[in-house]
Amino acid sequence: MPNSVSQDRVEAFEGASPSALPLTPSEDRQWATLAHFLGILGFVPSLVIFLIFRDRGPFTEQESREAFNFTFPPSIAAGLALLLSLIPGIGGIFAVINALIWVTLAAFSVAAGIQVNRGRPYRYPFNLRIFH
Repeated sequence: MPNSVSQDRVEAFEGASPSALPLTPSEDRQWATLAHFLGILGFVPSLVIFLIFRDRGPFTEQESREAFNFTFPPSIAAGLALLLSLIPGIGGIFAVINALIWVTLAAFSVAAGIQVNRGRPYRYPFNLRIFH
């Protein structure tokens, strides 16, 4: 029979769980910490961690959301500053602004990662709450 699934293949998947296992407390803290530390690279790592682990660990969900909310606006601003730094004449100013944004982002991300690794939630002092 073309285009039909054999009965054996269907039975093989009937016992499989549709959801992943919850994170252990250690794994939960580890992924939450990585969401902050990887903020050095911008908002994408924290977004990916949030989307993958939000239903598996409450601490990871909370902290990756916090990390994304903090890293998203500066990442966009740094991207714009990078584009503007290509303009001859005034590009140097935007290159400096871009560097300052990344240094600030890195400093706050490391500070947050250290606190979260100790098991304490972290709230950035300046943060847009995009995800609630």
